Amino acid sequence: MKQENQAAGGAEFKPGLGLFDSVMIVAGIMIGSGIFIVSAEMSREIGSAGWLLVAWVITGVLTICGALTYGELAAMIPRAGGMYVYLREAFSPMWGFLYGWTLWTVIQTGSIAAVAIAFARFSGVLFPKISESGYIIAPVHISSHYAFSLSTAQALAIGIIVLLTLTNCRGLDYGKIVQNTFTVAKIGALLALIVLGLALGANWNAVHANFHHMWATAPSVSLASGLTAMTAAGLFVAICISQTGSLFSADSWHNITFVAPEVKRPHRTLPLALLIGTGLVIVLYLLANVAYLVTLPLPAMQHVPDDRLATAVLSVVFPRFGAGLMAAAIMVSTFGCVNALTLAGARASYAMAKDRLFFGIAKRLNKARVPGWALLLQGGWAVLLVLPRTYNPATGQYGNLYSNLLDFVISAELIFYILTIASVFRFRRTRPHAERPYRTWGYPVVPAIYILGAATILTVLFIYNPTTTWPGVAIVAIGVPVYFLIRPRKGSDGTAEETPVIAQAKQ
Repeated sequence: MKQENQAAGGAEFKPGLGLFDSVMIVAGIMIGSGIFIVSAEMSREIGSAGWLLVAWVITGVLTICGALTYGELAAMIPRAGGMYVYLREAFSPMWGFLYGWTLWTVIQTGSIAAVAIAFARFSGVLFPKISESGYIIAPVHISSHYAFSLSTAQALAIGIIVLLTLTNCRGLDYGKIVQNTFTVAKIGALLALIVLGLALGANWNAVHANFHHMWATAPSVSLASGLTAMTAAGLFVAICISQTGSLFSADSWHNITFVAPEVKRPHRTLPLALLIGTGLVIVLYLLANVAYLVTLPLPAMQHVPDDRLATAVLSVVFPRFGAGLMAAAIMVSTFGCVNALTLAGARASYAMAKDRLFFGIAKRLNKARVPGWALLLQGGWAVLLVLPRTYNPATGQYGNLYSNLLDFVISAELIFYILTIASVFRFRRTRPHAERPYRTWGYPVVPAIYILGAATILTVLFIYNPTTTWPGVAIVAIGVPVYFLIRPRKGSDGTAEETPVIAQAKQ
């Protein structure tokens, strides 16, 4: 393992993350802006307070089952790259590359761009000049549906990405300090929202409306083919579709495995961090939804402006300055989330570069013993994703390209999760004598629950939400010819030989 985690020139990662630091990365990367927003859309789809909570419980069960299973993989293979390495080792280098390809092009960089823009949007509540329509460079159309622009919100998002990329280039200690500080702050802010909502926001009208007939459904939107949650079949589909909001508000918890060589005693720390971090966040998420439901009647939740549920709750408690308080809390939350995404993601492209499946410079550790070039490449691509805009000629409204891309890869990401969980079964069969400092609690039931649940959700998404699921498969499929173009080939002497594409990229 030591040799595999050495970079060019013999430099090695610095093991500087203890259990607390690792838990802060897990929790910090999970808590972004989603928990403050997505329950509004979920309430429109499901239309029931009781079933809304059930949807979040399903998210919690799947997340905990995933974390318990990943703990075995992380303890067994504590190498930089996480899922990329697990898929490579369990199935083939191509499967590892397809995940790394999707991660770098969309999942990680798109998430960095999205969360940085969320930071900028909520900054606009406190500083009105920061706006996505306050243009420094007005939209320049490249087609009827796409344009490039630079607004004050985009400029601030770019500034955040650059700042945190450079901070993490200075060394693990700098990134760790930022992460610990902002994760503690965001957990405190979420706890404050929960306590204020339960203690001061709770009112009889909301409690009676939401819990007197908590299982009766009154959805405000229709699903595909006119299906609604008013029927049993429609409710099942609605809960599955709603998981795209709740599951991915609790996503990226596995990113701690990307930095495995930088974790002290990884065989013990990684499984514990995964369990403690995901468990803590899921409990907070469930309590936050209870706070929403005792403060706002379901119809009000369904029609909250811009889906800002948490802001609406604090506005009930503090009518004059609740919106400002929530904006500041979400700014803290999103800042810490961007830092965690930045810190972890570069280690995956580093691992790919070690296998000659990414730009060669990305495998170098700088003087601070972090993959500086991988961080810069990741940050540069995330900045580029901030600039393109989607355009709807019918409404004249602009969107963000990365939002569409992230919607598309949700289904593809579930496929990779299922395969990674399945690799535990595969390793048990192909490597029965491998050292396993931690074995999945509840094996084989726990990993089977995740695979069955995720596969069910995935099937429903492919059937009832095809416009956003099939394009995700296409993005992954594009990686297949890329892999065969750049993969190292065997030379005449049997040693690996770089392709011209990679060789030119290194020059």
